[in-house]
Amino acid sequence: MLNRPISPPASNRQKLSDSSDGLDTKHHKQSERGDSKFCALNGVSNSPANISSPIQLTRVEGLSYADNVDTVSLQDIVGDPLIKECWVFNYLFDVDFLISKFDEDVRDTILVKIVHGSWRKEDSNRIHIEDATQRYKNVQAITAYMPEMFGTHHSKMIILLRHDEQAQIIIFTANIVAGDWRMCQAVWRSLLLPLLSEASNIDEAASSLPSIGSGARFKSDLLAYLRAYGKARLESLTKQLREYDFSTIRAALIASTPGKQNLRSHEPISEFTWGWPGLRNILRCIPLSSLEQPRVTIQVSSVASLGITDKWLESTFFKTLATTVEPKKDIKSKPKFSLVFPTAHDIRRSVDGYDSGGSIHMKIQSAAQAKQLKYLKPMLCHWADKSDSHEVAASSSSSSVEIREAGRRRAAPHIKTYMRFSDNSMTKIDWAIMTSANLSTQAWGAATNGAGEVRICSYEIGVVVWPALWDDNIKGSVEMVPTFKKDLPSVDEVDTGAGGSSMPKVRVGLRMPFDLPLVPYTDDDSPWCATVPDNKPDWMGRVWPGFGSR
Repeated sequence: MLNRPISPPASNRQKLSDSSDGLDTKHHKQSERGDSKFCALNGVSNSPANISSPIQLTRVEGLSYADNVDTVSLQDIVGDPLIKECWVFNYLFDVDFLISKFDEDVRDTILVKIVHGSWRKEDSNRIHIEDATQRYKNVQAITAYMPEMFGTHHSKMIILLRHDEQAQIIIFTANIVAGDWRMCQAVWRSLLLPLLSEASNIDEAASSLPSIGSGARFKSDLLAYLRAYGKARLESLTKQLREYDFSTIRAALIASTPGKQNLRSHEPISEFTWGWPGLRNILRCIPLSSLEQPRVTIQVSSVASLGITDKWLESTFFKTLATTVEPKKDIKSKPKFSLVFPTAHDIRRSVDGYDSGGSIHMKIQSAAQAKQLKYLKPMLCHWADKSDSHEVAASSSSSSVEIREAGRRRAAPHIKTYMRFSDNSMTKIDWAIMTSANLSTQAWGAATNGAGEVRICSYEIGVVVWPALWDDNIKGSVEMVPTFKKDLPSVDEVDTGAGGSSMPKVRVGLRMPFDLPLVPYTDDDSPWCATVPDNKPDWMGRVWPGFGSR
């Protein structure tokens, strides 16, 4: 028996009207995303001057209300009673936790597909998933094709199919376990996607793809990603998604799938699709807003073994992140790279204290790991200031630099972001990536081998956004700016153009997970290492015995 009335779904195909912004007003109230006059989901706005961040942070219990403005919970994502089918792609699962977030009146009727990579029968994650499928008859487990021994199914995505004949794509950074949702995470959500007026398929034999950044290209890349799992596993999903209109999406999909890709291939569709070669293709399409020295931030929850020298990091990955539309002689210099990573102090004061430390990894103990840390150390920056409050830090500092607080100091970072700031003061953003991919060759791909091949081990998925994605229907220039503790740039920050021009400078917000300006590590600072025991108590009085010793 229903606990409340639920509106029946639409009975026929509908396209969004020109005046619709695609919001489900019941579940995406404007008041939950800041100033209702300018509020928007996924960067859509009625304002000619301000657009909300297309990437949101997750809500963290234990933080203040002010620090959780405009944030998203798992229940916000999957709690709509109109959900008919839910495909969940992830690494770790607590199926009971997931089911509890569905609407209580319909959770037993939603067809839930769990896509995981735990192919070993003795794997605890697989055992827990299979146990849940016995208890929930509407839950089905699907094991991803895992051809690489050292690969993981690390992608984090939910695809919703609804009774009102709409679909939604959600890409995020959290595992489906309760502890991950008490850490700093990020979410990108598409608008509700209507059915096409007439069912149509992407021509997989076409000699060219839609333009990067378009909804059509996002759809093409997503279907290609799903095909990598093998036709039989996800055929019902890909067949349904082909019938939906992705035109409202403003983002590029960046993904990895296990296997080798040949960069010397001349196949028109498949070349350079995954990992760092795919990212390079995207960055080649993004216009730059400044000729100043840019600042690129890499903020991850895990740094893998990259080698005892920085060869892969400098020659492959940093070279990719430095890609521009076309090389320009008048750009002052290559980007300055910063790696944002927490210290033990950040873990100790986080909401879950040391418990969150088991999800954050950078090994530093062996001789090879020490050599890696040596070349990483100059670029390491703190997740947050060492002090317990910025007021203390500001009063004790001789500098007059304004500290911009993200409100995530006590939320241990499981989020993964890569951003290019157009200036060293970090006030404008050329592009931003939110992804499941940490800093590793398994996720992004190894260096090109002698045969011109790039080997990728894992499944990963994310999105890339940049200012020009919003300049097609706006009169005036567009820039992306970091926002703090909210998704929408402040109204008083709107730039009306040089000399008071009537052409406004439109600002797209990008919600920041860490404070600015960045604070570099000192000689005495070390990154958190989960395998190292720590006898200094966290805020709950507990010590850390070392990862794997519990």
